[in-house]
Amino acid sequence: MPYIDTHTHLDFAAFDPDRDQVLSDCARLGVERLVLLGVTQRNWDRIWQLCRQHDNLFAAFGLHPMFMDEHRDGHIGALQQILAERLDDPRCCAVGEYGLDYWGKNADRNAQQQLFEAQLQLAVDCRLPSLLHVRRAHADVIATLKRYRPARGGIIHAFSGSPEEAREYHKLGFKLGLGGAATWPQATRLRQTIALLPGEQLVLETDSPDMAPAFHAHQRNSPALLPQIAKELAALRGESLDEFSARCWQNSCELFQWSPPALPA
Repeated sequence: MPYIDTHTHLDFAAFDPDRDQVLSDCARLGVERLVLLGVTQRNWDRIWQLCRQHDNLFAAFGLHPMFMDEHRDGHIGALQQILAERLDDPRCCAVGEYGLDYWGKNADRNAQQQLFEAQLQLAVDCRLPSLLHVRRAHADVIATLKRYRPARGGIIHAFSGSPEEAREYHKLGFKLGLGGAATWPQATRLRQTIALLPGEQLVLETDSPDMAPAFHAHQRNSPALLPQIAKELAALRGESLDEFSARCWQNSCELFQWSPPALPA
């Protein structure tokens, strides 16, 4: 069964000692495609270098709301330029990771909103999917998406919202990224919500090296763990692994406009 990790940070230093081995493990386990997410202007080149070296890696470029201190006035212009230069290259598949994060007490919500809207406009202009980071900010993200109505939709990374919020995202053309968080037994509300979500809205992710699943607690997360994560999520939803994984694969391919396989009968 093939898998797509729609959200990984394989470029991070945590993978420097064994990145090639991780990719070899992914190939052996069926993780056939991985999307690497930009978080600051300085990691865009690193992501692109890796994507040029490996045919199964794809790039998204963005400015993450948790790194506001690192972003500068010229970085939106730089993002616009890099998207324009690589828009015709299939390895450039999305804008992200960007969005809103209200977790910190001192979060500058106005600055985040301005940065969010600037990147959302680029996604609209370039007709690329948006890979969104949303923490304690679903209402503001949904309201903003309703104003911009991006034609290609995107993914709500590490979805932890309510069924009602999931329905609003569905109307806006957004998939929901599921990963290791729901494998933790104490995540009762999230696990209940995931069991109710429509299959056509779900995609798989790891957020590696972060958000390790319960069966790999307190260790570096890896895209090679995606099949085991999928197995646990399928069981949570009362579905077979083949059915669940095939649906997530197809959803991801549709979003990125890749050629998907037929679903099993």
